[in-house]
Amino acid sequence: MDNLGWWGVPLAILGGAIRVGTPLLWVSLGETVTEKAGRINLGLEGTLLMGAMTAYAVALATGNPWLGVLAAAAVGIVFGLLHGALCSLARVNDTAMGIALMLAGSGLAFWLGKPLIQPSAPDLQSIELGAWSHSPAVEQALTINPLFVVGAVLAFAVYWALGHTRVGLRLRVVGDSENAARAFGLSPSGYRIAATAFGGACAGVGGASLSLVYPGAWSEALSSGQGVMAVALVIFARWDPRRCILAGLLFGGASAISPALQAMGYTQGYYLFAALPYVLTLALLIGLGKPGPSHGAPGELSLNR
Repeated sequence: MDNLGWWGVPLAILGGAIRVGTPLLWVSLGETVTEKAGRINLGLEGTLLMGAMTAYAVALATGNPWLGVLAAAAVGIVFGLLHGALCSLARVNDTAMGIALMLAGSGLAFWLGKPLIQPSAPDLQSIELGAWSHSPAVEQALTINPLFVVGAVLAFAVYWALGHTRVGLRLRVVGDSENAARAFGLSPSGYRIAATAFGGACAGVGGASLSLVYPGAWSEALSSGQGVMAVALVIFARWDPRRCILAGLLFGGASAISPALQAMGYTQGYYLFAALPYVLTLALLIGLGKPGPSHGAPGELSLNR
């Protein structure tokens, strides 16, 4: 760690938390809004992969990675609209439809993305906050993903919108009580489709972060289950958009522990530390999966019934 000693470990974990936590932040933020409307989308893994593949393909074709981000968001909206529209039909289960779209999105991304494995697309330009240091380790740790900054700002904006705007308040009514929403003359299906589309767009941007920032390439094993993991993060964040930032950093930091220790020359228990994010997710689901309503959960969610 360039003579930083063990101080390099927390520094590397901090940098890794931001890099790895960015897609988790985006996906969990989008799923928070979706669940606030009373719907669960378990198909975000497929949307994440489609977003990653689309962003990489568009960036490669145009030379502009930000166009790739926009294209990934557009693909996410399409998947979100599809999930929302299908789940609005009678006798269609949210969970089953989410799993179906996860498999469909993943398979489609793998099939369409095969020609993209070798070519190199331009990456998003990172924000360099460590230019003042002469240490490469410090510079790398303070290299910030621009999508993390955008996602953090969006998280606070979504929190404010849900509590202070007419659309946000109506969406929360739809998520808490469908009968109350209908009594106010609102269309639960319309709000849920819109919320699912927003969640899909966020998942698409999260995928763009994977392929255009870190690790900055396209492969079939790119997401490592982050789309599924983000659903657990929403429960951990208690459906608060602001807490999605902390949740993303926490799980991103857990993923960064193993490479940080390797960089220090500590190789024992490598696979154990590499599995830490998944163990943490499992422990989280066990700890928070108690019978009865979950604190902060919208009333119309199936986990509350």
